[in-house]
Amino acid sequence: MTTLAKDDPVAVDECPDCLAGNLNWLLAQAHYAVASELAGAFEPLGITPRGHSVLATAQTGSYTQKQLAELVGLDKTTMVVTLDELEAAGLAQRVMSPSDRRARVIEATKAGRRKVTQANEIAVRVQTEVLSSLGRDGGRALLQNLVDLVQHRLADPAACKSVRRREPRAS
Repeated sequence: MTTLAKDDPVAVDECPDCLAGNLNWLLAQAHYAVASELAGAFEPLGITPRGHSVLATAQTGSYTQKQLAELVGLDKTTMVVTLDELEAAGLAQRVMSPSDRRARVIEATKAGRRKVTQANEIAVRVQTEVLSSLGRDGGRALLQNLVDLVQHRLADPAACKSVRRREPRAS
């Protein structure tokens, strides 16, 4: 048996029998592989998958930083860092809310909207390629089943101190 570093991905063909039916492990492996593929595909655009998610979601309404973090599924610190990066790149801006002068909402700039359009095309291509390996109906069924899980049974994560959405950065 090969010993792997904690953060090394394990190829599916190396999947230990004890993990083959482990939903958490399988989803984590699939997420890592898709996120890595998207990150690589987005590199020429100068945007990350996380930045893309934030910008794309910001375009769907008038959201405060907190609301946007909740929609995208980011913790407060990660959202601040992401928005700082997007603002520095000229892709997003924090503007005064039209309904509450004390609040700021996040808007994609013209350059940010163009970047989202480009990234959407790439994301669709990558997703299509990944899901095509399951056949036409298999890919569609996987997406629908994941939507059902996320909207229903897994809509509200259980309260737990030991699980984080993202590990803190090393000092």
